[in-house]
Amino acid sequence: MSHDPNAHPLNPLPWVVWLLVLPIIAMEVVLGLGERGLMGGAEAVGWRLQAFRDYGFSGQVFDWMLANGQYPPQHLMRFVTYAFVHAGVTHVLFVIVFLLALGKMVGEVFRPWAVLVVFFGSAILGALAYGLLLDDPVPLVGGYPAVYGLIGAFTFLLWVRLAGTGTNQYRAFTLIGFLLGIQLVFGLLFGGGNDWVADVAGFATGFGLSFFVSPGGWGRVRAKLRHR
Repeated sequence: MSHDPNAHPLNPLPWVVWLLVLPIIAMEVVLGLGERGLMGGAEAVGWRLQAFRDYGFSGQVFDWMLANGQYPPQHLMRFVTYAFVHAGVTHVLFVIVFLLALGKMVGEVFRPWAVLVVFFGSAILGALAYGLLLDDPVPLVGGYPAVYGLIGAFTFLLWVRLAGTGTNQYRAFTLIGFLLGIQLVFGLLFGGGNDWVADVAGFATGFGLSFFVSPGGWGRVRAKLRHR
């Protein structure tokens, strides 16, 4: 078996994944150091709550925008910025792990711009679903809806592969079913919020967008299904 001595021991991540991960890490480092009093002085202890107020997606603010027909940029940006603010270390670690894993698998097939479309499109429509379907005063924060969008894109890739081999395509949805089942169990045991609505919307968005932004797009999928 041949072995390249100059090969990197780890498969490198697509640069677009680092583009998404590094701001999340940087935000958590700043907020975490502030909470521990290691930077920013006494006021820094409240930086996380302030970030929730300034950058989290607020259903109440969204309702105000709809009622008044006004859409200030500082509030519209919440549809994106909420994905980079997290409730704590555990929250952000799970998001980073999923983003690295799913981002790598999707990013090795999708073009960089397509990964960005899936990530931000899922974040935006996840927040939109949270605001339209619920009347929850708790702000939506964290990258889960965007990450679930990447899960949707990964599910799409599995779905296309299974369609090409004649295997049961529903197997492609095993991962999302497992994750939602875990969320349900944790919610029943420990209590949980309504952010699962945004997660499901993010998954559906990522899966749906993949028909248009994946290499070959809908045409390739249609051709594979036609020749089953």
